[in-house]
Amino acid sequence: MKQDVLDSGGLSYEPCRYGLSRIFFRGPKHDLNQPYLACLGGTETFGKFIENPFPTLLEKDLRMSCVNFGCVNGGVDAFVNDPTIMGACHDAELTVVQVMGAHNLSNRFYSVHPRRNDRFLRASTVLQAIYGEVDFSDFTFTRHMLGTLYGLSRERFDIVVTELREAWVARMRNMLDQIGPRAVLLWFSRDELSNVLWHDRANPIGAEPLFVTENMIDVLRDHVMDVIVVRPSSVALASGTQGMVYPPIQARAAADILGVKPHEEAATVLGPRIRQALHHAGRS
Repeated sequence: MKQDVLDSGGLSYEPCRYGLSRIFFRGPKHDLNQPYLACLGGTETFGKFIENPFPTLLEKDLRMSCVNFGCVNGGVDAFVNDPTIMGACHDAELTVVQVMGAHNLSNRFYSVHPRRNDRFLRASTVLQAIYGEVDFSDFTFTRHMLGTLYGLSRERFDIVVTELREAWVARMRNMLDQIGPRAVLLWFSRDELSNVLWHDRANPIGAEPLFVTENMIDVLRDHVMDVIVVRPSSVALASGTQGMVYPPIQARAAADILGVKPHEEAATVLGPRIRQALHHAGRS
């Protein structure tokens, strides 16, 4: 987070922490003693390079405090073992949970950093046995490691994907149980929510959220009030990095994430659905 602030090219994220949590979130810091909406998720929820990400736009639209619990490159593991954040989401009027990828979490095959979930720590003896020709000390990031494994053997990689999906569903159930019934899932991606086989996608290791299918989301529907799909329009995607704030050295990174227009579309879709969910929850 501190490095993100330094590299923001003039955009201040006002980093703050809540309670005993060790995660720095995007500010300004909100008062959790007043009614609030919680937005939990990864880079998109955080709004990297975006002056007004969708949680900020929702706050203006709903006229309700919206706490941004987004974590750059965060996965489920960044939150599920953080009692402060889980408690804050449980106490919120409603929590918007962005669907995050299945690759950035510890599982039977490898471990990730507890907060910076895109950081690969170590491979298990099981994964080392499956890929005996690989030196796992060469990897720092999960996606790089997974791309290498996929390139070596699609058949063996299917075993890894199956494990990641099972671990993701179990971890999501755990997290949603801690948050409680006042939650909605948000699919915010340029990729379609579907059951297309991962290896049949145009970019098998580049999809977002990686390895998550419609069937996996369906398993979680009984744990949430709603599933909201926001797939930015072609017009929004064509706007590229227009309006984003980043230093020249970060131009490629900025082009890889959703920009200003997709965030505006997300807020437009989310607003009415959240109002409806709040009404059904008796929180309007």
